[in-house]
Amino acid sequence: MTVAPGIDLSWIPFWGLPQTERLDAFRRLRELDRPVFVQENKIPFIRHGAGYYALVRHADVSEASRNAGIFSSEPTANSIPDMPRWLAVYFGSMINMDDPRHARLRRIVSRAFTPRVLAKMEQDLQRAAEEIVGRAVKDGPGDFVTQIAARLPVRVICDMIGIPGKYHDMVLSRTNTILANADGEYSGIEVDYSRQDAPFGRWATARGLVKLLRAGHELSALAQRLGRERRRHPTGDLTSLLVNGEERLTTQELGSFFILLVVAGSETTRNAITHGLKLLTDNPGQRELLTGDFETHIGGAVEEIVRYATPVIQFRRTVTRDHSMNGQDYKKGDKVLLFYNSANRDEAVFTDPDVFDITRSSNPHVGFGGPGPHYCLGAHLARREITVMFRELFGRMPEIRSDGEPAYLLSNFINGVKHLRYRF
Repeated sequence: MTVAPGIDLSWIPFWGLPQTERLDAFRRLRELDRPVFVQENKIPFIRHGAGYYALVRHADVSEASRNAGIFSSEPTANSIPDMPRWLAVYFGSMINMDDPRHARLRRIVSRAFTPRVLAKMEQDLQRAAEEIVGRAVKDGPGDFVTQIAARLPVRVICDMIGIPGKYHDMVLSRTNTILANADGEYSGIEVDYSRQDAPFGRWATARGLVKLLRAGHELSALAQRLGRERRRHPTGDLTSLLVNGEERLTTQELGSFFILLVVAGSETTRNAITHGLKLLTDNPGQRELLTGDFETHIGGAVEEIVRYATPVIQFRRTVTRDHSMNGQDYKKGDKVLLFYNSANRDEAVFTDPDVFDITRSSNPHVGFGGPGPHYCLGAHLARREITVMFRELFGRMPEIRSDGEPAYLLSNFINGVKHLRYRF
């Protein structure tokens, strides 16, 4: 078992270090002969395990992603400790399932992401981007995240599922609570992270879990209420498709799917858009290339933004039987974390991985997850949202730039930006 001296991926303040320091730590981890074993944090009220192996190389992340029979998403993929039932009822969804349960749910919800449905959404997507950017032009420069980047994906997803506009701000707020549980700005919780061995405060953690549960319950209840209405009166929206027909989602499945859709879809896309503005500001040559021939270069720009920023940092898998992979022996029950952020900077795959280059001829990034059954179902929609938003931004605000340094989210799961000033 290999332990990396001076690098503790479970220590929350590690994820608040400057990105250059974190990137250097992962580079050193990739240079080791085998994956390191990292101890888990002890979180009150949730059973923890011994720890996990950190898969940081592109080859390991890709192979584990393809081999779902051995590297399982059950009992949970989006939580390092096993998720207790009282959380799984809201956050379980298909992301924490293997086939055949995963295949059944993915088959049903994939109706939302067919080329026909997405083509139908194109006009709605364009209109939403025009309204959001038009309002920002009227209001003037401010916080790019709250004014622009966060608005488009949450609106698109709520419109898809049929959530009325009056609930959009509530959905965005609850999404922030779910994904930002370690960040005091969103959780309202003050935890002393100053010492590496400092424990989580029991009462602070309890308050955080209550907020998390409340946010999950409110989003689930909103979707379930809509589902009951659509069973009685179908309208043709996504909820109507999911709750009617021969194969349908149960009320509980609809609630947890909506949470997955809004969290995965809105948070990751908004962060890609935000990181994109910052990257294009910091790399004026790349910006000039993109704006000089937008339609030629936007495809490569989107893929490079997703690779470079990697909005989702990691997901967990659990080993189902003894297995050897790339020189490491795993035992049944071992946990592994797939660090997409590290895989996307792997020198063995990417030339000059720390250089932002929208013209990369080969870009096999894992920013939408590794290959296999859990590859992001909404990847095409995310690409369209990013494309439409930047086309509108550069069309209406040709001089738009980020202004100053971002305020980053404290998280080991989402590479998020809370605030980013901008000017135009």
